[in-house]
Amino acid sequence: MSLSIGEAKNVGIAQYLPAVLEFRVESYRKIYELNRHRVYSLAFWMTDNELVAEELMIQSFRRVFAGNEEPSTDDIDGALISELRQYMHLGALTLNCLPYDRVLSVRRNTLRVELERAVVQLPNTEKMIFLMHDVEGYDHARIAYLLNVSEDDSCRALHQARLRLRELLARN
Repeated sequence: MSLSIGEAKNVGIAQYLPAVLEFRVESYRKIYELNRHRVYSLAFWMTDNELVAEELMIQSFRRVFAGNEEPSTDDIDGALISELRQYMHLGALTLNCLPYDRVLSVRRNTLRVELERAVVQLPNTEKMIFLMHDVEGYDHARIAYLLNVSEDDSCRALHQARLRLRELLARN
Protein backbone atom coordinates (compact mmCIF):
# COMPACT_ATOMS: atom_id res chain seq x y z
CA MET A 1 0.00 0.00 0.00
CA SER A 2 1.47 3.32 -1.00
CA LEU A 3 0.74 6.68 0.63
CA SER A 4 0.28 9.96 -1.18
CA ILE A 5 2.66 12.81 -0.34
CA GLY A 6 -0.01 14.53 1.80
CA GLU A 7 -0.71 11.32 3.71
CA ALA A 8 3.02 10.73 4.22
CA LYS A 9 3.44 14.23 5.68
CA ASN A 10 0.56 13.62 8.08
CA VAL A 11 2.06 10.32 9.21
CA GLY A 12 5.35 12.12 9.92
CA ILE A 13 3.61 14.79 11.98
CA ALA A 14 1.55 12.19 13.80
CA GLN A 15 4.74 10.41 14.76
CA TYR A 16 6.01 13.48 16.66
CA LEU A 17 2.67 14.75 17.95
CA PRO A 18 2.59 12.66 21.17
CA ALA A 19 5.98 14.04 22.23
CA VAL A 20 4.91 17.61 21.48
CA LEU A 21 1.63 17.17 23.35
CA GLU A 22 3.40 15.55 26.30
CA PHE A 23 5.83 18.50 26.51
CA ARG A 24 2.96 20.98 26.32
CA VAL A 25 0.93 19.15 28.97
CA GLU A 26 3.95 19.06 31.29
CA SER A 27 4.57 22.78 30.70
CA TYR A 28 0.91 23.57 31.50
CA ARG A 29 1.05 21.36 34.58
CA LYS A 30 4.04 23.32 35.95
CA ILE A 31 2.36 26.66 35.28
CA TYR A 32 -0.84 25.39 36.91
CA GLU A 33 0.97 24.13 40.01
CA LEU A 34 2.89 27.39 40.43
CA ASN A 35 -0.27 29.53 40.25
CA ARG A 36 -3.27 27.49 41.36
CA HIS A 37 -3.08 28.33 45.07
CA ARG A 38 -3.03 32.08 44.43
CA VAL A 39 -5.82 31.92 41.84
CA TYR A 40 -8.03 29.74 44.05
CA SER A 41 -7.36 31.90 47.10
CA LEU A 42 -8.32 35.10 45.31
CA ALA A 43 -11.41 33.45 43.79
CA PHE A 44 -12.46 32.07 47.18
CA TRP A 45 -12.06 35.40 48.99
CA MET A 46 -13.97 37.17 46.25
CA THR A 47 -16.88 34.71 46.18
CA ASP A 48 -16.82 33.25 49.72
CA ASN A 49 -17.80 29.93 48.13
CA GLU A 50 -15.49 26.93 47.62
CA LEU A 51 -17.35 25.43 44.67
CA VAL A 52 -17.63 28.71 42.80
CA ALA A 53 -13.97 29.47 43.52
CA GLU A 54 -12.95 26.08 42.13
CA GLU A 55 -15.01 26.66 38.98
CA LEU A 56 -13.58 30.17 38.51
CA MET A 57 -10.06 28.78 38.90
CA ILE A 58 -10.69 26.06 36.31
CA GLN A 59 -12.27 28.50 33.85
CA SER A 60 -9.38 30.94 34.35
CA PHE A 61 -6.80 28.30 33.47
CA ARG A 62 -8.86 27.12 30.50
CA ARG A 63 -9.06 30.70 29.25
CA VAL A 64 -5.36 31.40 29.66
CA PHE A 65 -4.15 28.08 28.21
CA ALA A 66 -6.45 28.42 25.20
CA GLY A 67 -4.95 31.79 24.35
CA ASN A 68 -1.29 31.41 25.28
CA GLU A 69 1.26 28.59 25.18
CA GLU A 70 3.39 30.06 27.98
CA PRO A 71 1.19 32.39 30.03
CA SER A 72 2.75 34.81 32.50
CA THR A 73 1.45 35.47 35.99
CA ASP A 74 -0.20 38.64 34.66
CA ASP A 75 -1.93 36.61 31.93
CA ILE A 76 -3.28 34.21 34.56
CA ASP A 77 -4.40 37.05 36.84
CA GLY A 78 -6.03 38.76 33.88
CA ALA A 79 -7.93 35.57 33.06
CA LEU A 80 -9.12 35.31 36.67
CA ILE A 81 -10.27 38.92 36.66
CA SER A 82 -12.12 38.32 33.38
CA GLU A 83 -13.87 35.32 34.94
CA LEU A 84 -14.68 37.30 38.09
CA ARG A 85 -16.14 40.13 35.99
CA GLN A 86 -18.56 37.65 34.45
CA TYR A 87 -19.54 36.48 37.94
CA MET A 88 -19.76 39.86 39.73
CA HIS A 89 -19.45 43.59 39.23
CA LEU A 90 -15.79 44.54 39.46
CA GLY A 91 -14.21 47.87 38.58
CA ALA A 92 -16.14 50.72 40.20
CA LEU A 93 -14.97 52.01 43.56
CA THR A 94 -17.84 52.34 46.01
CA LEU A 95 -16.39 52.97 49.47
CA ASN A 96 -16.17 56.51 50.73
CA CYS A 97 -15.42 56.31 54.45
CA LEU A 98 -15.35 59.64 56.22
CA PRO A 99 -12.33 60.66 58.28
CA TYR A 100 -12.68 59.60 61.90
CA ASP A 101 -12.85 62.12 64.71
CA ARG A 102 -11.54 59.47 67.10
CA VAL A 103 -9.27 56.48 66.71
CA LEU A 104 -11.08 53.18 66.45
CA SER A 105 -9.24 50.72 68.63
CA VAL A 106 -8.77 47.32 67.05
CA ARG A 107 -5.57 46.53 68.90
CA ARG A 108 -7.14 43.67 70.79
CA ASN A 109 -6.82 40.02 69.94
CA THR A 110 -8.88 39.81 66.79
CA LEU A 111 -9.95 36.31 65.91
CA ARG A 112 -9.14 35.10 62.43
CA VAL A 113 -12.80 34.35 61.76
CA GLU A 114 -13.70 37.98 62.61
CA LEU A 115 -11.10 39.24 60.15
CA GLU A 116 -12.31 36.81 57.48
CA ARG A 117 -15.93 37.91 57.92
CA ALA A 118 -14.87 41.57 57.72
CA VAL A 119 -12.89 41.04 54.50
CA VAL A 120 -15.81 39.25 52.86
CA GLN A 121 -18.07 42.25 53.65
CA LEU A 122 -15.94 44.68 51.62
CA PRO A 123 -17.28 45.83 48.23
CA ASN A 124 -15.88 43.76 45.34
CA THR A 125 -13.33 46.14 43.84
CA GLU A 126 -11.97 47.33 47.17
CA LYS A 127 -11.82 43.72 48.38
CA MET A 128 -9.86 42.67 45.29
CA ILE A 129 -7.42 45.56 45.67
CA PHE A 130 -6.97 44.80 49.38
CA LEU A 131 -6.34 41.11 48.67
CA MET A 132 -3.95 41.79 45.82
CA HIS A 133 -1.95 44.39 47.75
CA ASP A 134 -2.00 43.35 51.39
CA VAL A 135 -2.36 39.59 50.99
CA GLU A 136 -0.60 38.77 47.70
CA GLY A 137 1.91 41.65 47.73
CA TYR A 138 1.11 43.21 44.35
CA ASP A 139 2.20 46.81 43.84
CA HIS A 140 -0.29 49.50 42.86
CA ALA A 141 1.01 49.72 39.28
CA ARG A 142 0.27 46.04 38.71
CA ILE A 143 -3.13 46.25 40.39
CA ALA A 144 -4.03 49.30 38.31
CA TYR A 145 -3.02 47.48 35.12
CA LEU A 146 -4.95 44.31 35.95
CA LEU A 147 -8.14 46.04 37.12
CA ASN A 148 -7.98 48.85 34.58
CA VAL A 149 -8.05 51.61 37.20
CA SER A 150 -5.54 54.38 37.91
CA GLU A 151 -2.79 53.91 40.47
CA ASP A 152 -4.34 56.73 42.51
CA ASP A 153 -7.67 54.88 42.52
CA SER A 154 -5.87 51.73 43.62
CA CYS A 155 -4.22 53.59 46.53
CA ARG A 156 -7.48 55.26 47.50
CA ALA A 157 -9.42 51.98 47.35
CA LEU A 158 -6.83 50.24 49.53
CA HIS A 159 -7.04 53.03 52.10
CA GLN A 160 -10.85 52.90 52.06
CA ALA A 161 -10.81 49.10 52.43
CA ARG A 162 -8.50 49.34 55.44
CA LEU A 163 -10.73 52.00 57.02
CA ARG A 164 -13.82 49.84 56.49
CA LEU A 165 -12.06 46.77 57.92
CA ARG A 166 -11.07 48.77 61.00
CA GLU A 167 -14.67 49.96 61.33
CA LEU A 168 -16.07 46.42 60.98
CA LEU A 169 -13.58 44.98 63.46
CA ALA A 170 -14.19 47.76 66.01
CA ARG A 171 -17.91 46.92 66.06
CA ASN A 172 -17.21 43.40 67.36
